[in-house]
Amino acid sequence: MKLPIIKHLTTFIEENDEDFLVETIETLEGLTEVSSLKDEELDVIGELISNMYGAIEVHKMVKDGATKKDALNGFMKRVMGSIDS
Repeated sequence: MKLPIIKHLTTFIEENDEDFLVETIETLEGLTEVSSLKDEELDVIGELISNMYGAIEVHKMVKDGATKKDALNGFMKRVMGSIDS
């Protein structure tokens, strides 16, 4: 996951709608079923999907009252904590 991408996608959600990301995630998840995709291509799609899910999570935290900065930092700390475990 990349914080600048999550931050950008969070701004996109604020300016547009969360549904755009949800539909994009569904489309990308559908693409992963293409048997001719290479591992590298699947890795890129997976990274995009995880960044989009991260942005949706950050957006929910902001809607619940966190500042955007605190939501981004809190989310990344949680992700890093789960990786270390």
